[in-house]
Amino acid sequence: MFNSNNSYVAPQSFILNGIPGLERVHVWISLPLFTMYIMSLVGNLGLVYLIYHEEALHRPMYCFLAMLSLIDLLTCTTTVPNALCIFWFDLKKINFNACLVQMFFVHGFTGVESGVLMLMALDRYVAICYPLRYATILTNPIIAKAGLATFLRGMLLMIPFPFLVKRLPFCQDNIISHTYCDHMSVVKLSCASIKVNVIYGLMVALLIGVFDICCISVSYTMILQAVVSLSSSDARQKAFSTCTAHISAIIITYVPAFFTFFTHRFGGHTIPPSLHIIVANLYLLLPPTLNPIVYGVKTKQIRDSVIKFFQGQKNCKLIQEN
Repeated sequence: MFNSNNSYVAPQSFILNGIPGLERVHVWISLPLFTMYIMSLVGNLGLVYLIYHEEALHRPMYCFLAMLSLIDLLTCTTTVPNALCIFWFDLKKINFNACLVQMFFVHGFTGVESGVLMLMALDRYVAICYPLRYATILTNPIIAKAGLATFLRGMLLMIPFPFLVKRLPFCQDNIISHTYCDHMSVVKLSCASIKVNVIYGLMVALLIGVFDICCISVSYTMILQAVVSLSSSDARQKAFSTCTAHISAIIITYVPAFFTFFTHRFGGHTIPPSLHIIVANLYLLLPPTLNPIVYGVKTKQIRDSVIKFFQGQKNCKLIQEN
């Protein structure tokens, strides 16, 4: 780790140690992880396919849902295969630059996911508060521009992270107690001040997480006011039922995200490392696994499209047999 002049250089690789203290049960931990990953692949790919092929789902709400599904797929794919290699084959070594790339995409995709959830809240606000203007406000070009802006915001704000890590000196310890390269897990190995990294991390959290949550909160405050003002109880129930799937997605995403964020910075000595790492993995895997299920159960149009699809497949099979 040292050059000839005794100056610090970046390590050539890191060792991802999995879940410390639970090494003996890594194989058992991998089973639900693998199952959830397969469910997320099938669920999200199926949802994107359904939205693309069913004309009844070619509406702004489902366009944003397709964006969320794609981002969910990318997020879990950046981490889960690597974790499974650690648990199954003991392949713990990761190249320094590969670690930085993984860190960039993990944080970038989670930032984009937060932005898409915000767009979905704005979509529900327009649909409930301005139903007659819904189609004219959320046109396809507007949806595309909003999606692109959200993607660029999430990715561009993460570009400084690899460079901020690369400038740090790493002395001797290159073992990361985690299943993937997380920004704070990596910088804590440095033997220099990480103040700049911490400050920038907090700034990004404010620009993405706090901003998005504020927009979501304002949207739902206005939605609640609009729903309460409706005279019919059936109309109120119908209006609010269109938001239940999205509210569930928000809870699934943000609760483990905030737990991970705050324990990294303020709970390092009180939260067991194994619990922190398990929650950090769930934070990236729960939304991709549960969102297709939640939207499939809670959204009538998706349920009807799924039934229509399988009935069509059954009819095609019967025709072929005859």
